[in-house]
Amino acid sequence: MDGGTEDVLGSVGPRLRALRRDRAITLADLSAATGVSESTLSRLESGQRRATLELLLPLARIYDVPLDDLVGAPRTGDPRIHLKPIRRFGMVFVPLSRRPGGTQAFKMIIPSRPRPLEPTPQTHEGFEWLYVLGGRLRLVLGERDLTLTPGEAAEFDTSLPHWLGSADGGAVELLVLFGLQGVRAHVRTGSPPVA
Repeated sequence: MDGGTEDVLGSVGPRLRALRRDRAITLADLSAATGVSESTLSRLESGQRRATLELLLPLARIYDVPLDDLVGAPRTGDPRIHLKPIRRFGMVFVPLSRRPGGTQAFKMIIPSRPRPLEPTPQTHEGFEWLYVLGGRLRLVLGERDLTLTPGEAAEFDTSLPHWLGSADGGAVELLVLFGLQGVRAHVRTGSPPVA
């Protein structure tokens, strides 16, 4: 067993003893309520007996606590996202979605420069939707040369030559959704229809 598992199992006894004492229950009363012998309960609390489900389930019912809380198990499904920035093409991409395939979401940061870069349009398969959070984004899309400011969005087929950069040399932050060819962002406006 790894150290984390040993630590969890080692903390069960003291946790059980603290619960029993906080609730002013004697070993005899707990034994009568659970059907587990006093000696087994005592050894469980002192760490001389390893906790099993057969012993813990009746205790969880008596104490009215979830089994995970009873043993102090680490939480699963941590809702926090641990973002790992990726540096490419002189920009920082922070993946916001973690599942393979389908639409991918990124926060993109274009760092400030003394002079804006010259556009070098590229093409690839897919469809892109972007939303400017801060700064002034220069979007070269085919023959069009656009400047987008905070709050503006754009959507385009990436098989069209395109380039993203700073319009004025300042930093730019944007959200980007990238999908496979033909997958487009759908934005609803107004109220949903009433059935």
